[in-house]
Order: sequence, then structure tokens, then C-alpha cells
Amino acid sequence: MSAPATETRTEGLAPLAADALAERLDATTLRRAPASVAAVVERGRVVALSAHGEPRRDGAPTTRGTVFRIASMSKSFLAAAALSLRDEGLLDLHAPAAEYVPGLDLVRFGRGAAPLTLDALLSNRGGLAEDNAWGDEHLGSSRAEIGALVAAGLPLAAQPGAEYHYSNLGISFLGRAIETVTGRAVEDVVRERLLDPLGLHDTRADAGLYAEGADLAAGFRTFDDGVGFRPEPYVGSGALACIGSMFSTVDDIAAWMGFLGSAFDETTAGAAVLAAASRREMQTARTMIPTGERSSPGELDGAGYGYGLVVEHDRRFGRVVMHAGGLPGFSSHMRWHPTTGIGVVVFGNSDAYGAGAVAADVLQTVLTRTDAPAAVVRPWAATWAAAERIDALLADGRPLSAASDLLARNVRRDVPDDVRQRRLAEALAETGPVRADAAPFAARVVSAADRSALRWMVPCERGALVCDVHMIGLATPLVQEFSAQVADTTGVKPRGETARATDHHRVAPPEGSPVS
Repeated sequence: MSAPATETRTEGLAPLAADALAERLDATTLRRAPASVAAVVERGRVVALSAHGEPRRDGAPTTRGTVFRIASMSKSFLAAAALSLRDEGLLDLHAPAAEYVPGLDLVRFGRGAAPLTLDALLSNRGGLAEDNAWGDEHLGSSRAEIGALVAAGLPLAAQPGAEYHYSNLGISFLGRAIETVTGRAVEDVVRERLLDPLGLHDTRADAGLYAEGADLAAGFRTFDDGVGFRPEPYVGSGALACIGSMFSTVDDIAAWMGFLGSAFDETTAGAAVLAAASRREMQTARTMIPTGERSSPGELDGAGYGYGLVVEHDRRFGRVVMHAGGLPGFSSHMRWHPTTGIGVVVFGNSDAYGAGAVAADVLQTVLTRTDAPAAVVRPWAATWAAAERIDALLADGRPLSAASDLLARNVRRDVPDDVRQRRLAEALAETGPVRADAAPFAARVVSAADRSALRWMVPCERGALVCDVHMIGLATPLVQEFSAQVADTTGVKPRGETARATDHHRVAPPEGSPVS
């Protein structure tokens, strides 16, 4: 699947995005943090922003440039740094993690258990127990302290590689592995490989790295839903800092989301920093997360953890990528829709703020109101040509066997010619004959699951047929499946078929096609 080129913009997005922010950021939401900022972005640029409150409660207002702590959103930077080293051959994610982190060879589940790998740790299936509450408290622990815990032995909650457990400690071992192969602090590696090349100069590993007087949001906690607030000092930055200590601004995170999301574009943008293929790895689910554990405004077909990022497959909008951040005193969230490049980033300086719910609702609203496609697919030229030729056969009343040169051997064996003709006759008895005044084929294309498939509709006198062709990927692709079914009342789905994200895949004609 291919997304629109980076130059593509959603017409009228800015006012629509501003309305979505205004509707969601009501008084009940805003009272839960002394300061907050939320932005809708498109392909790395802020298109609408809403800032509220005072970041230090000192009379100075929150601005677009106010720096907030982003907590576990830091994991995406750690993952990208690890993949850049992997791409250079310096780090093997599938080797036993103990080759890079002393003491991990002592981590055992039992006889026959798979070895613990960096890949499993980075995708939260290492088997280490979930540790959010503990991780917050130990963010500032020294490397020696964490090393001593490892040396004492870490019991596993599940078989390594088998199931999802969100482990801050586990992902932090990627930081130790990076330090082992580079001989440098992981924070410096992230800055040199990612922050500096991408111009993310307002994103830093620790509050002490900002100039005196910088516009940093202070942390606060509320235990009465925003009636009162207690100052919350910054949690320290130690051995676990690489998974949750960073600070940033909405513009820097907008650029970061744009950099990651551009991996699905038909461009080479950002390849000098991290290959598009590696960025796509980050945004591809590697460990299944039960959908019942996800709080999403839409229906989910699936969810999982990639490398430092969460991936949801929304039944209407397809792939949505995200990560939350939460520490005592802060709530943050970033999420984006790679197909359109539209995303949302939200910061609040109270852990009760609920940045994730705000971001999810705003993105869902914006995608809905722009009628965003779930994906943009450009079928193979052979897929398009085969479908167009079969469509002509249907219009002429000729059998599929008349295009036998297009068909893989299984097609006529799976559904014998006489059975296929009988089924088509039964369908046409219901819909009436194919209309002679049908629109051109390109105007009747409905969707495509991927480049090997195409769906189109055939108008009939009393209804319509929905046709699907599916090719086998060979040097010369052949049709391996074809169906023609009576359409439901929408005219674009077979009767009885449930809703799918592929219903909303936008089709781009093949390169070189007369209609492209």
C-alpha cells in the first residue's frame, strides 16, 4: 500500500482542526492540569493549536514553545536509535540480549524457554512483568543500581517472545546495549543520530540541558479532579531515562511524527537519518495487544506493539500509530494516521490530564470530518488490466473462460465453468442484465485490499454486482480468484459482508495508466 506523496495536503484542514480542538477541550478537561497544549498536525507541520493555563502557575501563559516532559514517548527515539545501529551492523536485535547486557543470561523462565532477545524486549514481549508504577519511581536509579537488580535475578511473568507485557525495565536494556556497542551514553547517541540531524533542538534528555529561564512546564498532581494542585518535582533521569525522561515541544513532536509517518510515502524523505523500511518496522505491530485492553474511540480490528510505538488497526481508518507518556506531574500523547499524515499531539502538566483520550478523540473527529481514506492503494498494472478485461466479458455476456490466458490453473478447477455460469445467471436474474450505459471502468472501481486485488461494481437494470479479482504475485501475475456477487443497498459491497477498513481504501490507477 502506498500513501499520498508528501506534497498532498487536506483541503480546509486548519479550520476543521481548530473546531475539533475547541469542541474537545472543554472546561472539565482543561481544569485537570494547570497548563496544556494540543495541536493537530499534517505531515510534520502544526495546522491548529490550542494552549491553556500557566505552565508554572507564575502568571506566564502556556505558549506553542512551552516545553513539557514527554515521558514514555521517549521510547520511540530509543527504538529509532537502536534500529539505526542495527542497520549499520553494530547491533543484532535477534541475538541473545545477554551478549550486550551483562546479567541477562541469568533471566530464565524454565526449561525450553526461548532466549531473551533485544527484539523481544523492544516490542514488549520479553516476558518481564508490567512495571509502570515501579518504573516511574526508579527512572532516576543509577546504572549500578539497575545492574545489581539484574544480577540478583529477574523472574519472568511469561515465556519470552510469547505475549505482551509492558516493561519499562525491559526496554531500558536497549539503552544499555546501545552504550555497549558505541561506548557512549545512550542520550548522546539519540541526540547525534536523531535530534540534531532532524533539527529537533527543543527536544532534550533532561531539564538541566535547557538554558536558565527556558519555558519549561513544571509538574503538578491533583487528587480532587483539578480543584487543587500540588507541585511535583521532576522524577530523576538515571539508567531508565532512555525510556521516559525526555522533554519536547509540540513543533518538535509534530516534526518527529512527520518523519516517522513519511516512511509510508512514495518518497525518500528522511532516509539519511533512518531508512524508511526501519521506520515502517517501528510502526508495524510485532506483539499482539488484546483489543479489550485498548481504549479507542473507534472499533478496532487489531492492536499491537511495534518498536517503541503502539499500532492500532481501526476498522474505519486503518493504521493509526501512537505512544502515550505519563509520569507523576505529566500526561502526554502523540498519534498519527500515516495514510493522510494527520496527527495530534497533546501535553498536560498533570498526570490526571488524560492526554491520550483528548488526542484520540480529536484525531477521530478530524479523520471523520475529512472522510479520510484508510489507505491509498495503487494496484499492479496487471491487476487493473485483468479486472478491466473481465469487466468487458461481463458486459458482453461472455464467460470467464474466454480470458483463460489470464487465469491461474486453480481458478476453473476451484469453481467449474458450468457452476460459475449458473451462479452468475442466478445473480443476474435478481439484478437484471448488465446495463449498456455503464460508466467507464475507472469510475466504477470501489477499493483494493492491496496491490494484488481490485473491487469494482457493475451496474445492472435492477441492482448491481460487486466483482473482486485477486492476483498471484508472479513475474507475470495471474488471476487466482474472481467473484461476482449481488450488491447490497450501498451498491459497493456484497450483500451480507461486514464492515472492513478495506471498504475505505482509496484506489490510485497504476503508473502509466491513461486515467492515472
